[in-house]
Amino acid sequence: MLLVRNIRLPLTCPDPDAEAAAKALAILRVPARRAAHCGVAKLSVDARHGTPVLVYTIAVTLKDEGEESALAGASPCVCYTQPPKFDFTTGKTSLTHRPVVVGLGPAGLFAALLLARRGYRPLVLERGPALDERIRAVEHFEKTGTLDPNANIQFGEGGAGTFSDGKLTTRVGDPLCAFVTGAFLDHGAPADIAWRQKPHVGTDLLRGVIRSIRGEIEALGGEVRFNTALTGLHTRNGALTGIETTAGPVPCEQMILAVGHSARDTFAMLHGLALPLECKPFSVGFRAEHLQTEIDKSLYHGAAGHPALPKGEYQLSQHVSGGRCVYTFCMCPGGVVVAAQSEENTVVTNGMSYHARDSHNANSAIVVTVTPEDFESDHPLAGIAFQRKLEKAAYKAGKGKIPVQRYGDFYRSVTGKEKGKTEAEVWYQGHEPCMKGAYEETDLAGIFPAKISSALVDGME
Repeated sequence: MLLVRNIRLPLTCPDPDAEAAAKALAILRVPARRAAHCGVAKLSVDARHGTPVLVYTIAVTLKDEGEESALAGASPCVCYTQPPKFDFTTGKTSLTHRPVVVGLGPAGLFAALLLARRGYRPLVLERGPALDERIRAVEHFEKTGTLDPNANIQFGEGGAGTFSDGKLTTRVGDPLCAFVTGAFLDHGAPADIAWRQKPHVGTDLLRGVIRSIRGEIEALGGEVRFNTALTGLHTRNGALTGIETTAGPVPCEQMILAVGHSARDTFAMLHGLALPLECKPFSVGFRAEHLQTEIDKSLYHGAAGHPALPKGEYQLSQHVSGGRCVYTFCMCPGGVVVAAQSEENTVVTNGMSYHARDSHNANSAIVVTVTPEDFESDHPLAGIAFQRKLEKAAYKAGKGKIPVQRYGDFYRSVTGKEKGKTEAEVWYQGHEPCMKGAYEETDLAGIFPAKISSALVDGME
């Protein structure tokens, strides 16, 4: 396969995909009749120099693939490549029992899919329900505030990913990325995720993809048991022989734990069995909302709103005093903030977008790193205790709802300094937050320790 990079076209081009493909063939000096395939491999937008332009990479496969390597030097923008391949070695010792995957979130879903495709007929245990029942539970929670601890934004078919944005972006270069993208395409995801610079499925479309992947696992002999949680392990001479579940014992000698970060009772159970666990650094913070039109104007200037342009995004980071880093994460253009708790009397938020990304607000997490030093304990589960403390403080501040505050008020409360109304605060007036679930305007300064709040303000400034 040949890649022809850096084909730049104006937004006014009537059919940019076709024009980019024609330019690629012209650069290669290859007539269209010799090409078996000529299509978009990547599409991005360069808005650095005023007027945005579309930047294409075109993939060309010749009918005679043996000719491709000779054309790699046709131009500095041309390279010869082969699609990445992912594989793993299959063991030679037969298993007495089929492997068990615990959790049907993104990690468990793809682990089970790969095992099923290799003939292992995995058994998947998911503590929450199947998707339709889960959707009903989440909608009931959003309307009433009544939480089902096993059917919520975190637990159930597809895990937290099902109610997230469906963003397929990573800075990791690994053949697994192509495997994941290919599986999504096989199961109905939009075709453009194969070439968009920042591919995005959307929560609404993602649900059908998740159901379809589970269907393939089952069609290949795998089994998914919903409403079934892992509660214990059986071992003999240091080897796994079986597991305990809420539905009874299961013989097992190979198990993949894909329980996600919210299965705190599972971590406690593993610690009680003396499995080695240790704290790791993570990040905490808020969700910040802005008008999407302002983000578009900041990025695209006078071209903001052009139909050829994707919704504006950002990714920001700043090192602050104390060796911490404040950064944005999971930016959701045209998105909504959702209540995402999985324990009673706590508040956690997440962000998501539908495929159309047509909400009037953008949102992103603005977070700061925390380390075991902040937990004031070297216990392996100290980080979980730290999280629970913050989540309960948020619940109290919001009176059981999502607590909300304008940034200027948060700044004054944290720093004690008066701050003139910024342009951002002016245009925020009169624009309601885009949220699923009830919210309460309150003071957020007391939720985090003072040093965490101060670091967040330093980074945002």
